[in-house]
Amino acid sequence: MDYIIVRGAKVHNLKNITVKIPKNKLTVITGLSGSGKSSLALDTIYVEGQRRYLESLSSYARQFIGNLKKPEVESIEGLSPSIAIDQKSVSHNPRSTVGTVTEIYDLLRVLYAKIGEAYCYKCGRKLEKLSVDEIVKDIMENFDDSRIYVESPIAIEKKGTFKDIFEKLLEKGYARIEIDGEVYRLEETPELNKNVRHNIFLIVDRLRIKNDENIKHRLFDSVEIALRESNGFVYIKNVDTNEVKIYSEKMMCPTCGVSMPEINPKLFSFNSPYGACDRCHGLGFTLEVDEKKVIDFEKPVLEAINIGHKEDGWIPQRIKKILKIYGGDLKTPFKDLPEETQEAILYGTTFFDGLIPIVRQRYEYSTSEDTRQWYLDKFFVENTCHECGGKRLRKEALSILIDGVNIIDFTEMPISDEYEFIKKLRKKLPEKKLEIVKDLIEELEKRLQFLNEVGLSYISLSRNVKTLSGGEAQRIRLATQIGSGLTGVTYVLDEPTIGLHQSDNEKLISTLKRLRDLGNTVIVVEHDEDVIRSADYLIDIGPAAGINGGRVVYQGPIENIISDTNSLTIQYLKKIKKIEVPKERRKGNGKFLTLYGARHNNLKNINVSFPLGTFICVTGVSGSGKSSLIIDTLYPALMNALHKTKHRTGEFDRLEGLENIDKVIAIDQSPIGRTPRSNPATYTKVFDEIRKLFAMTPLAKARGYTPGRFSFNVKGGRCEHCQGQGILKVEMLFLPDVYVQCDVCNGKRYNSETLQITYKDKNIADILDMTVEEALEFFKNIPNIYSTLKVLYDVGLSYIKLGQPATTLSGGEAQRIKLASELKKRATGKTVYILDEPTVGLHFEDVKKLINVLNKLVDKGNTVIVIEHNLDVIKSADYVIDLGPEGGKNGGYIVAEGTPEDIANSKSSLTGKYIKMVLEGKNG
Repeated sequence: MDYIIVRGAKVHNLKNITVKIPKNKLTVITGLSGSGKSSLALDTIYVEGQRRYLESLSSYARQFIGNLKKPEVESIEGLSPSIAIDQKSVSHNPRSTVGTVTEIYDLLRVLYAKIGEAYCYKCGRKLEKLSVDEIVKDIMENFDDSRIYVESPIAIEKKGTFKDIFEKLLEKGYARIEIDGEVYRLEETPELNKNVRHNIFLIVDRLRIKNDENIKHRLFDSVEIALRESNGFVYIKNVDTNEVKIYSEKMMCPTCGVSMPEINPKLFSFNSPYGACDRCHGLGFTLEVDEKKVIDFEKPVLEAINIGHKEDGWIPQRIKKILKIYGGDLKTPFKDLPEETQEAILYGTTFFDGLIPIVRQRYEYSTSEDTRQWYLDKFFVENTCHECGGKRLRKEALSILIDGVNIIDFTEMPISDEYEFIKKLRKKLPEKKLEIVKDLIEELEKRLQFLNEVGLSYISLSRNVKTLSGGEAQRIRLATQIGSGLTGVTYVLDEPTIGLHQSDNEKLISTLKRLRDLGNTVIVVEHDEDVIRSADYLIDIGPAAGINGGRVVYQGPIENIISDTNSLTIQYLKKIKKIEVPKERRKGNGKFLTLYGARHNNLKNINVSFPLGTFICVTGVSGSGKSSLIIDTLYPALMNALHKTKHRTGEFDRLEGLENIDKVIAIDQSPIGRTPRSNPATYTKVFDEIRKLFAMTPLAKARGYTPGRFSFNVKGGRCEHCQGQGILKVEMLFLPDVYVQCDVCNGKRYNSETLQITYKDKNIADILDMTVEEALEFFKNIPNIYSTLKVLYDVGLSYIKLGQPATTLSGGEAQRIKLASELKKRATGKTVYILDEPTVGLHFEDVKKLINVLNKLVDKGNTVIVIEHNLDVIKSADYVIDLGPEGGKNGGYIVAEGTPEDIANSKSSLTGKYIKMVLEGKNG
């Protein structure tokens, strides 16, 4: 069969659809947010492909996996095993790095074990392990026709008289010894000063090196004896030039006594006790109690303590005693107390443990996981490990180098530099070494090249996976899949362009085509115009979102779309509909927020001014420093200044213009909650109003029900079997937890008595099951509820259900719920809103809605700062700050700033090149 044929798909909002997807082609599924794209691609095609593959495993293997639920579909024909490359983060393990998840680090460990050169980590001397044959061969070549001493080191820079040693050597029949550069007969050694450091060498043999078998045999014996007497070392001294060469049959420094353990791949693993740093156990950081979180240095001591204690408890009593002994009084701010007093309060005395040790003890001895987490979040900070300097490995592993670079320094380079390093290494290596690692280098080169090609040249292998965006994590997995070289597989990708600059799109598209050309079917859920136009086949789901979506609006080859205008997507592709360029740009209120000397991560000590009262876009290639500037530096600095928080900020000198703003709100893509209890209704607080409404119904009043009766988070009205969650969590030990519907309330969350209360023939569970669009019509006469729902509708979330669990929302949806939650508050007109890529997961039509919403905020006098790659958002901004010129170490500069037209005319801005095309109407 040449097609995957899906018949009667009814998953979520899909309306019993049938689609044909050509095999070994690049197919793009597009449509409005919430139209059913992911339901078709991930929840139907991928799930069924995976389910069928698992069914082919033995019954023994399947018992550990359990049964995967069959998606709601009549039939799927022509399906091959499927792999999903979605936006979910790869791992939350602090030990996981880009290098470990791509398995490139495993290859590097073998490379360093095979050809790495060991050096003493104290003095930097090269350490070599040679056999007697190798030592003799080297001496014959390097000391030809020279008079030499074969010496065995007895003492290097050691104090003592060494009388006993001299006597033993004399008994063994040795004749001469060299002490501090002078040669003596053993029976005539001088009296040595025991307080002075001495260098003593036993002269095992004196001979002239010639190409003669007898000389070679004699040298072999002498070297063997010297190695035996010194526990593995032999010094060869040229008598005429005083040149000394050291040989060893052990990996050990003759000067410092540093010995190298056996060099194998395990030595370079920070996840193994054999290779990990002893202090941080391979994490690169240690958890330390932060003094300033335990005590407020600005307040008087008893008010300043942030750890739990009673007013007249033992902690205040001990502190009063400390003040009597070391000085100070209860009214003095902690920072002004004598240093001795501060030290005693924080770190303890003979009669008091100290606040810092108390916090650590409470954390370590607590049996409650929630309590431990609370202490961890409130009082601890991650500090770079002093022992390894954050490099995770023991000293010995870090002193093994290839071309002067240790394994961690290599992984800290940007991937583009790592790729060049490996390419050059192939040319530099001696033929003998190259023969050993040729295949290894080829594989490394190939894998690094794939990462480069998916637009990740700026990240490093040492980067923690937790810090990757969804798009970056997805492209890493994409590069790994290409490296695996599988064929005949159905790959399903969920918006791989997330976080990708326009200049990297071409690389990504050619990567997707390469995956296809290997003999795979590639299905991509995507909104990006370049990706859509590069597809072989297009499926458009719609026509709208939620209940108004789930139908096939168009399916067929991309070149056939010219005649079709029913689809919103196609109308945008054909420019029938478009997002207009604003007729004029706002100049702002004439005031500025200015950040001086920003130098966090790769920022190059830049000064940045943000015109207040405008819509600002921060742009630049991936890795240019956008998040470092806005999320890591500006936002925490504003929070600390305006809201008295204690966020860690990136390095900067000062921030001016704070008097012109009164609050800052960051709307990111983190979940609105980590459990199924959180949902859009509870997060936006519209559920509070709905519960009040239900409590006012006649039957509820007659039964004495309060709004609390309609909460699924407290006892009373909820189903106690599932405690109001509607689902039950089944722990699967070493597998992820599985959620199943509660069989008592059938997923409705409430007990039968509560569900008898209705408003307009709908009970509270029915309300939670409504989409925003349905609820908007249902509550149109209730202003308190309608106004919040209208904001959710305006930000493009008409299709989500009020009770949809937070765990099922995408990052973009969570961000827009937060945006809606802020929009419904009364604005002061002096707020700074910060958004990080709000267009993630948005269709052209939804981007248009989002831009309108952001413009409404700015029209009220607020300032909106958006990190964005979407050209429609950038062209709609009043002011653009473009960072670059490249990613990683070559980024961190301001390349251009001004209106989108100013950026378009900048010759040095890569973003400007694409903005110019959009402004001139040439995109696509």
